[in-house]
Amino acid sequence: MAVKRNAVALALLFLGILMVSDSFAKPETGFLNRTVKIGKTAFRYQVYVPAEWNKGARWPVVLFLHGAGEHGEDGLLQTQVGIGPAIRLHRERFACIVVMPQCRESKWWADPAMEAQALAALDQSLKEFKGDPSRVYLTGISMGGYGTWSLAAKHPERFAALSPVCGGIRPPARTGSTLAAEQSGDPYAAVASKVGKTPVWIFHGGADNVVPVTESRKMNEALIAAGGNVKYSEYEGVGHNSWDRAYADPDFMKWILAQRKVKPGPHS
Repeated sequence: MAVKRNAVALALLFLGILMVSDSFAKPETGFLNRTVKIGKTAFRYQVYVPAEWNKGARWPVVLFLHGAGEHGEDGLLQTQVGIGPAIRLHRERFACIVVMPQCRESKWWADPAMEAQALAALDQSLKEFKGDPSRVYLTGISMGGYGTWSLAAKHPERFAALSPVCGGIRPPARTGSTLAAEQSGDPYAAVASKVGKTPVWIFHGGADNVVPVTESRKMNEALIAAGGNVKYSEYEGVGHNSWDRAYADPDFMKWILAQRKVKPGPHS
């Protein structure tokens, strides 16, 4: 009996050591693989979690929408262009959770299913990583810049700030995509009215031959006319890739993280 009691005591001691060890385990950080389901369809996405993350605080969250070149289902390609490389170069600037969903082939971010999976990935990340609903931000490049305007116009209550990079409102004819705002006489004014006072920083290359710079100029003008809170950066002589320069700007993340919603939306 004594031997049996000793064995039980040792087993309980070992279990206690494991539990203590587990409680002090370093949390999972860096670029993490995640999956979200919409109905029966699974969508892979990535989440960047800074090394200093801890569950004792609320964290700002950035939702990033990639461009057309990163379409797919691998859940990885969207980290290779845009905000992903910027994080790898300057991790110290990104003291936040960054959610990176991936748009399926031949789809556009304005597609209801693609918007649904992006928002589901955002909500799942907010819950898993203790995101702060008053500090949720939206940015995207090229096709993702269009997606930024589209998603923000439909869900302005979700975001504390927006930063579309080389995006627009009227998609190029070759994409076959349209935005709901195009039903109005002036789609730029329609989006500006929906975005309202949400702070916006627009970036575009002045020599962009893929997405006309006039798209961003018109949105800047529409927001000013609507009394919006807008910053506009146009890079003279820069072509379609204005995102490397935009995300490398040391003021970009400072500006993003300084914004906060006074009254978080219903997803808080």
